[in-house]
Amino acid sequence: MKTAEKLRVCLTPQVHGVGGMVSFAARLSAGLAARGIQVTHDLRQVYQEQHSDQRQAVLVIGGTRDLAGLWRAGRRSVAIVQRLNGMNWVHRRRRTGLKHYLRAEYGNLILSLIRARLATRIVYQSQFTQQWWERVYGPTRSPWQIIYNAVDLDVYKPQGEQRAIKDEKCRILMVEGNLGGGYEMGLTAGIQLAERLAGGYPEATPAGVELMVVGKVAEALRQEWDRKLAGAAGRVTLHWAGQVAREQIPALAGAAHLFYAADLHPACPNAVIEALACGLPVIASDTGALAEIVSPGAGRVVPYGADSWKIEPPDTSALARAAAEALADLPRFRAGARARAEEAFGLDKMVEAYLAALFG
Repeated sequence: MKTAEKLRVCLTPQVHGVGGMVSFAARLSAGLAARGIQVTHDLRQVYQEQHSDQRQAVLVIGGTRDLAGLWRAGRRSVAIVQRLNGMNWVHRRRRTGLKHYLRAEYGNLILSLIRARLATRIVYQSQFTQQWWERVYGPTRSPWQIIYNAVDLDVYKPQGEQRAIKDEKCRILMVEGNLGGGYEMGLTAGIQLAERLAGGYPEATPAGVELMVVGKVAEALRQEWDRKLAGAAGRVTLHWAGQVAREQIPALAGAAHLFYAADLHPACPNAVIEALACGLPVIASDTGALAEIVSPGAGRVVPYGADSWKIEPPDTSALARAAAEALADLPRFRAGARARAEEAFGLDKMVEAYLAALFG
């Protein structure tokens, strides 16, 4: 993408806190700024200010309530690209409270309205995401393309001498933004994976298994699991790391042996891509885009073994077998994880793809 001409991209809405959208916005903003492209978060600058020597485009990160602002931008023939991940669905399978249900339905309505009426191009984060949206809401008249999330491969990389399993515990890393609101089952599956691996494969885990959980977990839930595992003879231990800055992930990945992807039907999980870039093999059940992201040499994606759309428990025995297989040939899987990231998830590749979508 040639960037000699003056370009400006409006990223809306402006996102804060932690999570995949925040990481994506920060990485894309940095990539655009490095190319001399102006970034704004104010839609009014797009439809109120006129610059004859500057091309503008809007990237909607999911959805925004400022539908009027998008309409005004569209009236000025500004490209409006909508980046879509999945849609809210857990609230339809489990009771999460009326307030959460209404908020989730409202979010889906906004997303689908922008997709159908206001966006001039759609970017899906994975093949799974594109197929999901078309299955539920039908195809759009606007063109679409798939752009996977990415990381800075110079930041997310293997850290020094990676640990071997000898007399220390096998460490499995889990990174989720929030293991609550209906997603507690991911934590349950992670702990069951650790128990089955430690109990069924002593040759792969001579000192047992430690599950490191990164993310928000309610105190009552932590205490409940600590009590349950108190009598496990030390074969399985839990390390509650809480919420950590993304900058700390490479060090945590370097101190682990495997990564467990617990999310159900993820669109294109940043945490998985970060793990791959750090040379950490990924173990997962086959839901969402995980089979697209994790190649056979970078980890193992196994059949779910139940109805994931009904939030039934996964087959953790299959996960444990996959984990033992990866541990038996860890150097090869570590190299394969890094190679997969270098092949598909470099930041420059993602930024150039978004520039083509916005201004091509």
